[in-house]
Amino acid sequence: MSILNYITWNVDPEIFSIGPLSIRWYGLLFALGFVIGQRILTKIYVAEGRTEGDVDVITLYMIIGTVIGARLGHTLFYDPAYYLSNPIKILMIWEGGLASHGATIGILLALWFFSRKQKLDYMWVLDRIVIVVALGGALIRLGNLMNSEIIGRPTDVPWAFLFERNNEVINGVRASADPRHPTQLYESLSVFLLFVLLYWLWSKYKARLPKGLLFGIFVTALFSFRFLVEFLKENQVDFEDTLALNMGQLLSIPLILAGIIILIRVWQKPTPVLPDGRKLEPQTVTK
Repeated sequence: MSILNYITWNVDPEIFSIGPLSIRWYGLLFALGFVIGQRILTKIYVAEGRTEGDVDVITLYMIIGTVIGARLGHTLFYDPAYYLSNPIKILMIWEGGLASHGATIGILLALWFFSRKQKLDYMWVLDRIVIVVALGGALIRLGNLMNSEIIGRPTDVPWAFLFERNNEVINGVRASADPRHPTQLYESLSVFLLFVLLYWLWSKYKARLPKGLLFGIFVTALFSFRFLVEFLKENQVDFEDTLALNMGQLLSIPLILAGIIILIRVWQKPTPVLPDGRKLEPQTVTK
């Protein structure tokens, strides 16, 4: 195959190391999502009458919910037998294994506790947080690309990637033997565009946004695309080969349905609310 028919990808996942300390692209991009997200969320909260202190607290909840949820999601959804027989391995996050669906559940639970503690409307919080979650998701998928992981199926499209560092054997063939769909890049770009859309909607309407609109758009769009892009991915664990739909698709379906239900309710009753849940009356709407 001509080199012009694909892109050779041979990026070192490690940026640099000092003794036992290693700085990797994935970890940097993961952390960058929280750092940039905190700045954006601060702008959003201050514009709607909240304080920077609220953002510090919600960031802590987000970090805990994301890490615990993503790790438990991977252990329970993709390899429960191994981790239940080796429970200490659950704590070894540095060995890899984080699931975005688990992170979603972890974030939802963490923000529910945050909302109760701060006496804020849960959906108001979700509508604002999904803006920065979308940006974080885009950066994390770039981290997957830098790790040459979560690869796509073989293809002859001209933008296919030849993952030279990937030594995983799939169906008896070494993954680096064939150019493949850069599904990490597909997801990263799609989620970044979702971030742009959500931030634009907030910038244009702010407090006038109907309750649940941003969250409904986020969940429906994100997991609909995730469902579709899974057809271009290699299965991550062997048992998925026996399923009509893989685990990522099965976990996406209830979230898509939840998003659609929320959007229908928004369409039927587009009610803006203040952070504490009070309805925003027409005469108090800010321009």
